[in-house]
Amino acid sequence: MCWLGLGCVLLYAGLRLWAPQVGEPAGTLMAVLGLFAVLRWGHGLRNGGALWLLWAVVVVQLISWVGGYLHHPEWMTDTPQLDRLAKWFLFIGLAWWLGGSTRATLVAWGLALLGLMVVVFLPEGSLEQWRLGLGGARAEFTIRNSQHDAMLFGSGLLGLVCFAGRCWRGSGALAWGRRVLWTLALAVCLVGIGITQTRAVWLAGLLVLPMLAVLAWWGGRRPSRKAGWGLAAVSLVILVGAVAFHEPVVERLANENRIIAQAMENDWKSLPYSSIGNRLLTWRASLDWIAERPLIGWGEEGRSLVIEHTEWLPAKTQELYGHLHNTFLEILVGYGLLGLSVVLALIAWIGLGTWQAWRAGVMPGDMALFAAGFFVFYAIVNQFESYGSFWTGVFVQNLVAGGLVTHIWRWQVTTGSRVFPALRSKAT
Repeated sequence: MCWLGLGCVLLYAGLRLWAPQVGEPAGTLMAVLGLFAVLRWGHGLRNGGALWLLWAVVVVQLISWVGGYLHHPEWMTDTPQLDRLAKWFLFIGLAWWLGGSTRATLVAWGLALLGLMVVVFLPEGSLEQWRLGLGGARAEFTIRNSQHDAMLFGSGLLGLVCFAGRCWRGSGALAWGRRVLWTLALAVCLVGIGITQTRAVWLAGLLVLPMLAVLAWWGGRRPSRKAGWGLAAVSLVILVGAVAFHEPVVERLANENRIIAQAMENDWKSLPYSSIGNRLLTWRASLDWIAERPLIGWGEEGRSLVIEHTEWLPAKTQELYGHLHNTFLEILVGYGLLGLSVVLALIAWIGLGTWQAWRAGVMPGDMALFAAGFFVFYAIVNQFESYGSFWTGVFVQNLVAGGLVTHIWRWQVTTGSRVFPALRSKAT
């Protein structure tokens, strides 16, 4: 990979967490330049699924805006906000700069993890949050809030587990240095997940880690079996951590049991103001709005409209909340089934492309394993928080997708294949 590409990776992977004021515009510039490079020099790539889906998502947002402007102009912005879903495609630029390199991808992901370590320890007050968290309180770092902290810790944990083999193999001082750093980072992520007390991340972790162990074993090769035992060992460590944080976990889960029971009995009006209570109320309200405009939705402000203009929602919910805590519901409210279909097509394209690149030997097995784990983990946590609508989620999903797509493109270029063969184009 050229030095310019490496510089772009550094800007996106490191500075976005270390110095957001610099990292955000730098990352955007990198993505725009990368997109231009794909369009200018990406022979065989510019007619691929990623670019076509980007154009599709722009068209869907335009259709939704025009439909909303004709139906409810008083609630629409003066111009369409095309970045709402288009920013999910920043991975195109990152994938270009990574140049199909596994090493460059691992460097980018490693820098992002290093950025997380820096931002949860160095800013003023961070050590106090660790102290409070270890004392049983819910820790909240300077990233955004506890839920976003937990999602980042969870993503880091998955990467550390899946790439454990790379960190532990070898001999000498350098190998032992990697092992020490891996152990420290794993401990930070495990404890971070515990003290941020985010139930969706706990649930996702408990489901994904055993799944990864099964997938690693299913690979059928001796290294994969060893990875399976390593994953089982990490699962045991997490179990020990769950026992250590047993009291706050049980307390947070028990507080919401009665509320869930009320919702199951269709007792919506008396649901109390709480974390899960507000989620259930806004989710219920969003279903009415989706049913009214299921195809193209209500436009980019749809999630706010649900909360602000649903009369039966509690005043406190309308005052304090501006989103639905569910990425997929927000897409349906804002852009309807058209918007959701494009997003699902993107997920399918990356997922199938990852599988094909791995089968062809272009993508390493541990990277494909991480991709599977992250896909499931991220899908679960987005059912309970709108990560895709905030910079934290956009950053993580583009960083992961960029690393995967650069390998998919490499597979396409070397084999002349397409992820969806039926859509194969004669154009280059």
